[in-house]
Amino acid sequence: AFAGSTGSADSDGGTSSRIFGSFLTWMQEKTSPVFVMATANRVERLPGEFLRKGRFDEIFFVDLPNKQERQDIFKIHLAKRRREIERFDLDQLSNVSEGFSGAEIEQAIIAAMYEAFAQDREFTQLDIIAAIKATLPLSKTMTEQVTALRDWARQRARPAAASVAEYQRLEF
Repeated sequence: AFAGSTGSADSDGGTSSRIFGSFLTWMQEKTSPVFVMATANRVERLPGEFLRKGRFDEIFFVDLPNKQERQDIFKIHLAKRRREIERFDLDQLSNVSEGFSGAEIEQAIIAAMYEAFAQDREFTQLDIIAAIKATLPLSKTMTEQVTALRDWARQRARPAAASVAEYQRLEF
């Protein structure tokens, strides 16, 4: 919502800067019990005044899902497509999808569905595995950016992982 918050007065007459400034003031001085949440794909582009203590109560880092979280993501998306979870080996699926985001896991299931539909059959575990193997996740194509984000988060954010101890043991 605040893309271009440091926008030029030439492009918007300074409106973006004024709105951003008003929002920062409100975040700092609000008296109502309001829970403010925000997400960012490029946290390094956020202005420092937005991230300083007192504006947000806390900054959390949501990393790529661990094995158990990937299993849970598979359960959610298989159930969403009315599949019997018991017919899928979630352990195997979570192993072959290491480094995948939740969105990438969902897209692997969708790709498996399309492939099976084209062959006039129900999709199977093998279809999902084939879709996963045909996908190069962002954790591989953007390794440097993922590493930089994790380094940033290690110093400036709390882990939102299921297990903080597990997060602290991870080697990136």
